[in-house]
Amino acid sequence: MTNLFKGTLLKLTTVRAEDAAIMASWEENSDYLRNLDTDIAYPHSIAELEEDKERSHNSAYFRLRTIKDDSLIGFVVIHSIEWNNRVGSLAIGIGDTNYQNKGYGSEALQLILRYAFHELNLHRVGLDVIGYNSRAIRAYEKAGFTEEGRLRSAIYRDGHYSDRIMMGILRSEWEQQILKQ
Repeated sequence: MTNLFKGTLLKLTTVRAEDAAIMASWEENSDYLRNLDTDIAYPHSIAELEEDKERSHNSAYFRLRTIKDDSLIGFVVIHSIEWNNRVGSLAIGIGDTNYQNKGYGSEALQLILRYAFHELNLHRVGLDVIGYNSRAIRAYEKAGFTEEGRLRSAIYRDGHYSDRIMMGILRSEWEQQILKQ
Protein backbone atom coordinates (compact mmCIF):
# COMPACT_ATOMS: atom_id res chain seq x y z
CA MET A 1 0.00 0.00 0.00
CA THR A 2 1.25 3.49 -0.87
CA ASN A 3 2.20 5.83 1.97
CA LEU A 4 -0.14 8.81 1.52
CA PHE A 5 2.21 11.17 3.25
CA LYS A 6 5.60 10.31 1.73
CA GLY A 7 7.32 10.95 -1.57
CA THR A 8 10.96 10.51 -2.55
CA LEU A 9 12.06 14.04 -1.60
CA LEU A 10 9.57 15.11 1.03
CA LYS A 11 6.76 14.17 3.33
CA LEU A 12 3.53 15.74 4.50
CA THR A 13 3.52 16.20 8.27
CA THR A 14 1.48 17.82 10.99
CA VAL A 15 2.29 21.13 12.64
CA ARG A 16 5.12 21.13 15.18
CA ALA A 17 5.77 23.66 17.93
CA GLU A 18 9.04 24.86 16.38
CA ASP A 19 7.47 25.54 12.95
CA ALA A 20 6.12 29.00 13.73
CA ALA A 21 9.57 30.55 14.25
CA ILE A 22 10.84 29.09 10.97
CA MET A 23 7.77 30.25 9.05
CA ALA A 24 8.04 33.73 10.60
CA SER A 25 11.53 34.01 9.10
CA TRP A 26 10.14 33.13 5.64
CA GLU A 27 7.62 35.94 5.98
CA GLU A 28 10.45 38.46 6.18
CA ASN A 29 10.94 37.75 2.46
CA SER A 30 8.54 40.04 0.59
CA ASP A 31 8.87 37.98 -2.61
CA TYR A 32 7.60 34.92 -0.74
CA LEU A 33 4.60 36.83 0.64
CA ARG A 34 3.79 38.51 -2.67
CA ASN A 35 3.79 35.21 -4.58
CA LEU A 36 1.90 33.36 -1.86
CA ASP A 37 -1.14 35.58 -1.57
CA THR A 38 -2.98 38.46 -3.19
CA ASP A 39 -3.45 40.22 0.13
CA ILE A 40 -1.14 42.93 1.45
CA ALA A 41 2.35 41.54 2.12
CA TYR A 42 2.61 41.68 5.89
CA PRO A 43 4.70 39.33 8.02
CA HIS A 44 2.92 37.52 10.85
CA SER A 45 4.31 37.17 14.35
CA ILE A 46 5.29 33.82 15.79
CA ALA A 47 2.19 33.96 18.02
CA GLU A 48 -0.07 34.53 15.00
CA LEU A 49 1.52 31.62 13.15
CA GLU A 50 1.15 29.38 16.22
CA GLU A 51 -2.62 29.88 16.11
CA ASP A 52 -2.70 27.53 13.11
CA LYS A 53 -5.92 28.92 11.63
CA GLU A 54 -5.78 26.50 8.70
CA ARG A 55 -7.00 23.48 10.67
CA SER A 56 -10.72 22.85 10.38
CA HIS A 57 -13.11 20.20 9.14
CA ASN A 58 -13.07 22.01 5.76
CA SER A 59 -9.32 21.79 5.23
CA ALA A 60 -6.42 19.37 5.13
CA TYR A 61 -3.30 21.27 6.16
CA PHE A 62 0.23 19.85 6.07
CA ARG A 63 3.76 21.06 6.61
CA LEU A 64 6.36 20.00 4.04
CA ARG A 65 9.51 18.37 5.42
CA THR A 66 12.45 16.80 3.62
CA ILE A 67 12.91 13.04 3.78
CA LYS A 68 16.68 13.47 4.04
CA ASP A 69 16.88 15.49 7.26
CA ASP A 70 13.30 16.35 8.31
CA SER A 71 13.79 20.08 7.53
CA LEU A 72 10.69 22.23 7.32
CA ILE A 73 10.59 23.81 3.85
CA GLY A 74 6.96 24.83 3.31
CA PHE A 75 3.29 24.01 3.61
CA VAL A 76 0.44 22.72 1.47
CA VAL A 77 -3.29 22.79 2.14
CA ILE A 78 -6.58 21.84 0.57
CA HIS A 79 -8.96 24.40 2.02
CA SER A 80 -12.51 25.67 1.53
CA ILE A 81 -13.67 22.10 0.99
CA GLU A 82 -17.30 21.79 -0.02
CA TRP A 83 -18.01 18.19 0.91
CA ASN A 84 -21.39 18.09 -0.83
CA ASN A 85 -19.82 19.21 -4.12
CA ARG A 86 -16.57 17.25 -3.60
CA VAL A 87 -14.39 20.29 -4.39
CA GLY A 88 -11.59 22.12 -2.62
CA SER A 89 -8.97 24.80 -3.18
CA LEU A 90 -5.21 24.34 -3.03
CA ALA A 91 -2.55 26.62 -1.56
CA ILE A 92 1.17 25.86 -1.38
CA GLY A 93 4.30 27.69 -0.35
CA ILE A 94 7.95 26.68 -0.38
CA GLY A 95 9.35 29.18 2.09
CA ASP A 96 12.94 27.99 2.28
CA THR A 97 14.54 29.40 -0.88
CA ASN A 98 17.23 26.67 -0.78
CA TYR A 99 14.51 24.20 -1.86
CA GLN A 100 12.92 26.20 -4.66
CA ASN A 101 13.37 25.08 -8.30
CA LYS A 102 14.55 21.62 -7.21
CA GLY A 103 11.40 19.52 -7.64
CA TYR A 104 10.07 19.82 -4.09
CA GLY A 105 7.05 21.88 -5.12
CA SER A 106 6.17 19.46 -7.91
CA GLU A 107 6.37 16.50 -5.55
CA ALA A 108 4.31 18.36 -2.95
CA LEU A 109 1.61 18.95 -5.58
CA GLN A 110 1.53 15.26 -6.46
CA LEU A 111 1.30 14.24 -2.79
CA ILE A 112 -1.51 16.67 -1.96
CA LEU A 113 -3.46 15.79 -5.12
CA ARG A 114 -3.15 12.08 -4.31
CA TYR A 115 -4.43 12.86 -0.82
CA ALA A 116 -7.25 15.05 -2.14
CA PHE A 117 -8.49 12.53 -4.69
CA HIS A 118 -7.79 9.23 -2.92
CA GLU A 119 -8.29 10.07 0.76
CA LEU A 120 -10.70 13.02 0.73
CA ASN A 121 -12.50 11.63 -2.33
CA LEU A 122 -12.68 15.04 -3.99
CA HIS A 123 -13.72 15.40 -7.63
CA ARG A 124 -12.08 18.78 -8.32
CA VAL A 125 -9.25 20.87 -6.90
CA GLY A 126 -8.90 24.51 -7.86
CA LEU A 127 -6.49 27.33 -7.14
CA ASP A 128 -5.72 30.87 -8.11
CA VAL A 129 -2.30 32.28 -8.95
CA ILE A 130 -1.00 35.74 -9.75
CA GLY A 131 -0.18 36.14 -13.43
CA TYR A 132 3.41 37.26 -12.83
CA ASN A 133 4.20 34.06 -10.89
CA SER A 134 5.32 32.12 -13.94
CA ARG A 135 7.28 29.57 -11.90
CA ALA A 136 4.13 28.53 -10.01
CA ILE A 137 2.04 28.49 -13.19
CA ARG A 138 4.53 26.10 -14.85
CA ALA A 139 4.46 23.83 -11.77
CA TYR A 140 0.66 23.77 -11.75
CA GLU A 141 0.48 23.01 -15.46
CA LYS A 142 3.08 20.24 -15.04
CA ALA A 143 0.85 18.75 -12.32
CA GLY A 144 -2.10 18.76 -14.74
CA PHE A 145 -3.94 21.96 -13.82
CA THR A 146 -5.51 23.93 -16.65
CA GLU A 147 -6.44 27.59 -16.79
CA GLU A 148 -10.18 28.04 -16.31
CA GLY A 149 -10.43 31.80 -16.24
CA ARG A 150 -8.86 35.15 -15.41
CA LEU A 151 -9.73 38.12 -13.33
CA ARG A 152 -8.11 40.78 -15.46
CA SER A 153 -5.94 43.40 -13.73
CA ALA A 154 -7.07 42.13 -10.31
CA ILE A 155 -3.71 42.44 -8.53
CA TYR A 156 -1.90 45.75 -8.12
CA ARG A 157 1.78 45.58 -7.17
CA ASP A 158 4.62 48.02 -7.70
CA GLY A 159 2.56 50.29 -9.91
CA HIS A 160 1.46 47.51 -12.28
CA TYR A 161 -1.66 45.39 -12.61
CA SER A 162 -1.54 41.62 -13.04
CA ASP A 163 -4.22 39.07 -13.77
CA ARG A 164 -5.44 36.60 -11.19
CA ILE A 165 -5.53 33.23 -12.96
CA MET A 166 -8.00 30.55 -11.92
CA MET A 167 -6.82 26.97 -12.51
CA GLY A 168 -8.30 23.57 -11.77
CA ILE A 169 -7.86 19.85 -12.13
CA LEU A 170 -10.45 17.07 -12.09
CA ARG A 171 -9.78 13.67 -10.57
CA SER A 172 -10.08 12.01 -14.00
CA GLU A 173 -7.50 14.43 -15.46
CA TRP A 174 -5.11 13.78 -12.58
CA GLU A 175 -5.51 10.02 -13.01
CA GLN A 176 -4.73 10.35 -16.75
CA GLN A 177 -1.62 12.37 -15.84
CA ILE A 178 -0.50 9.61 -13.44
CA LEU A 179 -0.95 6.92 -16.12
CA LYS A 180 1.36 8.84 -18.48
CA GLN A 181 4.21 8.84 -15.95
